Amino acid sequence: TIQMTVNTTSLCFRNKAILAPMVRVGTLPMRLLALDYGADIVYCEVEWQENVFLSFKTDFKVLGTVDFIAPNERVVFRTCEKEKDRVVFQMGTADPERALAVARLVENDVAAIDVNMGCPKEYSTKGGMGAALLSDPEKIESILTTLVKGICKPVTCKIRILPTKEETISLVKKIERTGVAAIAVHGRKKEERPQHPVHCDLIKAISEAVSIPVIANGGSYDYIKEYSDIEAFRKATDASSVMIARAAMWNPSIFRKEGPCLLKDVMQEYIKYAVRYDNHYTNTKYCLCQMLREQLENAQGRKLHAAQSMQEICEVFDMCHFYEEATALLEGKNSSLETMDQDVDDQIEDTDVIKVAVRFDNLVLCFLKECEEVIERPRDRLFCSIVTVAEQKYRSTLWEKSKKLAEQAAAIACLRTLGLPEGKRNEEANHLVNKRKRQEQELLNNGDHGNSLETESAYKKPHFPPGVSNPNIS
Repeated sequence: TIQMTVNTTSLCFRNKAILAPMVRVGTLPMRLLALDYGADIVYCEVEWQENVFLSFKTDFKVLGTVDFIAPNERVVFRTCEKEKDRVVFQMGTADPERALAVARLVENDVAAIDVNMGCPKEYSTKGGMGAALLSDPEKIESILTTLVKGICKPVTCKIRILPTKEETISLVKKIERTGVAAIAVHGRKKEERPQHPVHCDLIKAISEAVSIPVIANGGSYDYIKEYSDIEAFRKATDASSVMIARAAMWNPSIFRKEGPCLLKDVMQEYIKYAVRYDNHYTNTKYCLCQMLREQLENAQGRKLHAAQSMQEICEVFDMCHFYEEATALLEGKNSSLETMDQDVDDQIEDTDVIKVAVRFDNLVLCFLKECEEVIERPRDRLFCSIVTVAEQKYRSTLWEKSKKLAEQAAAIACLRTLGLPEGKRNEEANHLVNKRKRQEQELLNNGDHGNSLETESAYKKPHFPPGVSNPNIS
């Protein structure tokens, strides 16, 4: 039996103005800007379970961020201390256990975890995620219950309304029983689009049917044009809070109580965050194009559309001086950390250490531990290990994301240098040992002693990956 975990956090979902999760829009610069203008809570863009499941976490000290990085080195999710207590991590998932693994990976760096149950796009639904979950209440219950019991942060979900009021109410009551902290409702059916009217009456019926906070979403076209409209939409739906997508995408200062800022100023503030946090220029350009909207056809819009780098984007908005200062500052931080890295490298630059470029591949079971030293590189918090066997030191030239992996890589470097089997899970090692014994016996039986030394040398020849030379040969 899984023991219920008490959620320990001050995050509240009542009377809040919330930035909705939006694909390609809800990255770190937009979230920080929305918070600056008055948003109470910000949701990241939906991150698909598999992308995060395969990623690893690292502190990027140059930017002051926490990054979750996929094996192809793509940043899956980037966050920072400024939003830690107000950012909700939304995932797309169809697997309770994998959802829990992802939630545990990120929960210490976010304020809450949300499950996407409303995205109608094919890339989401074909994997049984997003809106596909709406037709599988048992799966919804399993995912949410597993998360609520398995992590210490609040769990929420975001749904769309079902074909009938009765089906919708039945589903949200089932969701409430899982113990979630809140439920966000996009007031449209999965086949409806923004041009279709939002069903305020159904959101209101949901608000009356459950006791947990209901977050109303979908009012940008029909209701929300300025800050005062947020409260009007909340009252129309009788919801606890309001979640804003398109109106915030067009102008994040919609959250500003004093009224919206000039779009020109908003865009410049967005660019500042994009540069400071190294947001990819294509994503930055996309978000700026959403803000410009009908102005995309003017001279500035055409220049933005043609921009092929962050520097060119800054030129479009007369921010060249800012770009130069910001990049110089980042380069200065990077140089300082590289100096620290060099100090670390100097510690392990030992002529007696045999170095091999190997990476732990999840197959090695054999683990050497006669004498180990683990070193952490300050800039990216990656690790390197040195293992000593028979008074000889070995290490991998590649840096790993954890101490355990670094230790395993050092062990592999030793095993490969000595020509010893690596103890792979498929018992390939035993096969190789037995094969070697058979070959040696055949040589003895055949009396072919003339090549025995050559054969023995071949057995002991170190194994190196393609393109990597023997570190013992200069």
